[in-house]
Amino acid sequence: MVDLAFGALDALRACVSGVVALAGDDGFDEACSLWNGAITRRPAVVVRCATTDDVAAALSFADQHRLEVSVRGGGHNYAGFAIAADGLMIDLSLMKTISVDATNRRATCGGGATWAELDAATQEHGLAVPGGFVSHTGVGGLTLGGGFGWLSRRAGLSSDNLAGAQIVTADGTVHMASRSENPDLFWALRGGGGNFGVVTSFEFDLCEVGPFVHLGLFFYAPEQGGDMLRFGRGFVEGLPDECGVFMAGLNAPPEAFVPEQFHYQPFYALAVVGLGSAEHHARLIEPIRSGPSPVFEMVTPIPYAALQQMFDPAAPWGILAYEKAVYLDELTDAAIDVIVEHQPKKASPLSFLPIFVLGGAYARADENATAFGGRRSTKYVVNIAAHAPTPELYDTDRTWVRAFWSDLVAHAADTGSYVNFMTDHDENRIRSAYGASKYARLAEIKATYDPGNVFHLNVNIPPA
Repeated sequence: MVDLAFGALDALRACVSGVVALAGDDGFDEACSLWNGAITRRPAVVVRCATTDDVAAALSFADQHRLEVSVRGGGHNYAGFAIAADGLMIDLSLMKTISVDATNRRATCGGGATWAELDAATQEHGLAVPGGFVSHTGVGGLTLGGGFGWLSRRAGLSSDNLAGAQIVTADGTVHMASRSENPDLFWALRGGGGNFGVVTSFEFDLCEVGPFVHLGLFFYAPEQGGDMLRFGRGFVEGLPDECGVFMAGLNAPPEAFVPEQFHYQPFYALAVVGLGSAEHHARLIEPIRSGPSPVFEMVTPIPYAALQQMFDPAAPWGILAYEKAVYLDELTDAAIDVIVEHQPKKASPLSFLPIFVLGGAYARADENATAFGGRRSTKYVVNIAAHAPTPELYDTDRTWVRAFWSDLVAHAADTGSYVNFMTDHDENRIRSAYGASKYARLAEIKATYDPGNVFHLNVNIPPA
């Protein structure tokens, strides 16, 4: 345990408008509550920041007392980077202010905001930022690593829609980053992760969507998995940008639209979201009728905000979680064979296999315009996720994830994957994700803004 000098915390509290907490103090346990219940380490001190000045004061204190620094936004990272054992946590969860300029289609939010909160604010105006698939994910972590979502075919990644950011770097300096201010830092923030400082606010471009969209959700029996995936890869080729599409291996939820005998049973699923009219959506899903027959389905209008929360029950707060992911340029027969071999071997009903279908605006974006660690020609991101309520199921399905990934990555162009889907991190996979040129540029920018690698609890890129 770090031995803080007598009176040191009093001095820190005197210059922080937020909350400084040790174990046992109000706010400490709340800050240390992370989504992934497998993370059990604890910091020495938590600074629940209310302003950028609080962040700067916390960084100065950590430097003075040689405390390892971690940053908590939404607390949703699989690897639990929000907590440094016996270190100092900068907790942004009090910094949630959101403002929406509907006329100019811009939104600004604090570094501690979640997607549910940002969606709620923007949907009041029929606008949205491309976000993730679980609504209690933090805006910050998802955006800094990229950010896939239902709107990625229409508008790209969360990071593609970032218009500006305020960031506190390791020396306590507050910077603005945008296309016109510190453009090198702005480039790095759009995909380079939390390597460069503490982002205290984000400004986004918005697109029109909602308040209702149209969902088609089709469930297939385990023995139909290969046929569904082969049909799905052809079906998605002809889809327009004005939709979101998703394939998965999962257990059926205990919802009213699911026949009771199928509750919690394993299935494959195909989801198609139409962003226009009901008639447009009907045309989108019409080809599905010529494919394998689903066991059951649901076709319905749904509020966009509810769509964003659809997978929340599969990722409850405190679940034990582990994941690995693969980028696939094509969903080949060989890759499908691996999927249908391994998917039935999972033990926990909450473990699942989301297959994110890319294309559209994501694919058209300039490869080098941002630091995002993925090729724009990639068509699929296959995420193998263990979510378990007990340690026994967690251990079993973590082994399942690793074996599944090991066989599937043999059908990928390289071992690089989406950095937000890395629980385990090694330099080779990180280098592979970014590619040599981007990695080298990120390392140079890291050397400028964080030469001491203070911010290393992330998908770390050491300073050049």
